[in-house]
Amino acid sequence: MKHFFQKLGPGFLFAGAAIGVSHLVQSTRAGADFGFGLLWALLLINVLKYPFFEFGPRYASATGESLLMGYEKMGREVLVVYYIITFASMFTIQTAVTIVTAGIASSLLGGGSMVVWTAVITAVCFAILMLGKYKALDSLMKIIVIGLTISTIAAVILATKTVNSVDFNQIIPKDAISIGFLIAFMGWMPAPLDISIWHSVWTVEKKKLDPSITPKQSHFDFNVGYIVTTVLAFGFVSLGALVMFGSDESFSSNGTQFANQLISMYTNSLGDWAKIIIGIAALTTMFSTTLTTLDASPRVMHKTSEIIWNKAFKRGYLFWLLVLIAGTLSIFFFFIAEMGLLIKIATILSFLTAPFYAIINFKLIFGKHTPRASQPSNYMKYYSGFSIVILIAFSLWYLSTLF
Repeated sequence: MKHFFQKLGPGFLFAGAAIGVSHLVQSTRAGADFGFGLLWALLLINVLKYPFFEFGPRYASATGESLLMGYEKMGREVLVVYYIITFASMFTIQTAVTIVTAGIASSLLGGGSMVVWTAVITAVCFAILMLGKYKALDSLMKIIVIGLTISTIAAVILATKTVNSVDFNQIIPKDAISIGFLIAFMGWMPAPLDISIWHSVWTVEKKKLDPSITPKQSHFDFNVGYIVTTVLAFGFVSLGALVMFGSDESFSSNGTQFANQLISMYTNSLGDWAKIIIGIAALTTMFSTTLTTLDASPRVMHKTSEIIWNKAFKRGYLFWLLVLIAGTLSIFFFFIAEMGLLIKIATILSFLTAPFYAIINFKLIFGKHTPRASQPSNYMKYYSGFSIVILIAFSLWYLSTLF
């Protein structure tokens, strides 16, 4: 069993990055506002995005290099577009996840200002990344994700005992506000598609630690992580639907107030003793996301910079890590009360850029730069092509509601 867990790694990092705002905030809100009415959207978007996430570790296992190197082979302009998109979005994403994490920590661990908690959480994550680097991240994320899964399943089981009936009628939003929420919900469900690049980088790093890992093991590792994220998304929608649906109270856009509302609504229905279970699930969810995103964005920006300028930057990872921390804290001080707005902006942008990542991943994995023997089947080719069409259609549908 120990050997089995040692082989796993990038899939758990993927789960750690994915299970965050999309699950705790967006999924819970979806359940609270629509009951189980958006389950169709949750399942559909997980199915649509699956091949493009899977292409990341597949390419890395087949070639020994990340998707970034593949993009460069497709044409430097592809890498430059990715570089610009990542730089434009990474600060908002990191701020959004850190604010939520700080709010939950403040609510669960006895108060304290958001400023203090943000500084503490950022410092802890920075120390983990600097002292342990990838190996520490790999080991810690397995513990966090397994603990999160157990906590969430336990909370859902407890919540089912408080309701008499459940309505599974599905809802298709028609007004602009509801459609906007739907797109935001799907934008980070189970995660932004650029995490496929992160996953490919983590796969390369894992291969350095354990060269014996085969493509088949890497594929299995990915599927484990993806299934966990999907199951937990359903769990958080269920918690929102079972505990909060029908409540007259609306969620605050302030991080601490949101966390207090979230935890208190659970404990009001399940009892004060449930606060620990909910609190652990919530805090580990957001801490894992904060940690993995703080590692991944600097890692890919460093590697992309080296490829674009064809030059090695010895302290590049540290430089981008400090840039991200500085940018995050700067945005934090200006938008501390606008958690909801930050999340909405970040998630909608992620959804609108999803077709870009889907198309370039598709072209790379079925192109000449991927060994023929490692390319997916024709079935996967048609499946992913259909998924691209649907992702573009959803984006056009949302844009049409704006005008």
